[in-house]
Amino acid sequence: MLEDEGLDRTYAALADPTRRALLVALRAGEARITDLAAPLPMTFAGVSRHIGVLESAGLVHRAVRGREHWLSIRPEGLDAAGEWISEQTTFWSRRADALAARLARRQERKDVGESTGG
Repeated sequence: MLEDEGLDRTYAALADPTRRALLVALRAGEARITDLAAPLPMTFAGVSRHIGVLESAGLVHRAVRGREHWLSIRPEGLDAAGEWISEQTTFWSRRADALAARLARRQERKDVGESTGG
């Protein structure tokens, strides 16, 4: 079993709808944590915990300016997950193509056999 802690952290971070909502909110650009927390139906401490998970996964960057904490998205944090999905898609597409080709050959042999009376 191949283990990749970074990839595991990324997928664990993305598994939660609140964390995905925070990432979507950050697509508009950097934002203060207080602004990100305001529309969410949870405590500020709860939002801070979610942000900690996103930081641990390398998906967001925090900059402290005075008393304010600003977050920005780190798109490169998704690279490993995107590569893993791409590898899986390529593998299974090739397998499906090979199966389709095999079934097509089988059907051609069946059609030839029926047309020759065999």
